[in-house]
Amino acid sequence: MKIAALYDIHGNLPALNAVLEELNNVQPDLIVIGGDIVSGPMPIETLERLLQLGDKVRFIRGNGDREVVLAYGGDPLHQMYEKGREKQLWVAKQMKQSHCDFLSQLPEVITIHLEDLGDILFCHATPQSDEHIFTPHTSMQKLTSIFDGVDQRYVVCGHTHIQFKQQVGIHTVLNSGSVGMPFADQPGAYWLLLSSEGYEFKRTLYNKEKAAQQITDSASPHAEEFIETNVFNVLTKAKGMELLENLARRQ
Repeated sequence: MKIAALYDIHGNLPALNAVLEELNNVQPDLIVIGGDIVSGPMPIETLERLLQLGDKVRFIRGNGDREVVLAYGGDPLHQMYEKGREKQLWVAKQMKQSHCDFLSQLPEVITIHLEDLGDILFCHATPQSDEHIFTPHTSMQKLTSIFDGVDQRYVVCGHTHIQFKQQVGIHTVLNSGSVGMPFADQPGAYWLLLSSEGYEFKRTLYNKEKAAQQITDSASPHAEEFIETNVFNVLTKAKGMELLENLARRQ
């Protein structure tokens, strides 16, 4: 059995399509969409593309999806920075009630059994929260407290957009990285492939110019910024970890 874990797509439909095209060759038995699906320049198109895949896909909800649903319902999102709030409000305005109904009922975690690896817990950020931050620089003391009480030996997460493995006691924690907004040393769409033989961190390249045109045509007011920082360039892994550790201290 093969499981492809695609996290943090963030409305980047060109990146998603590139990964799905590669999956035609990989032929996974299951695709897990790990949350933060729509918060980006092509939210409706991205969600509809995933829904076309039918029963082959399992979804979990990310903090971005939760925030969009709240914004759609009129929540002012006071806890967010102004720029992030503006982006989520724009995404919410693109949604239909059916889209928000779908996102609102998604589970926060799922467990899937994989032969030889056992039960694997899929969560967005941590098993307890869809927004708590940890990185490869997080102290082992904090990591131990996060994963204390988790029964599954393998945990797959995302949220921080950085692909990495961290051993925490008996737990092997795998961050899938981000399909649509990676923090990495090279642009691309980052994801994770699991099988009975183990796991493999993956990176899929896609046509930057074509993607930029599609995103520009989306009419997102943040399209130009998204293209510059997530398509043609990406925040390096080191810079990403520095940013995230600062945010973690504020949490």
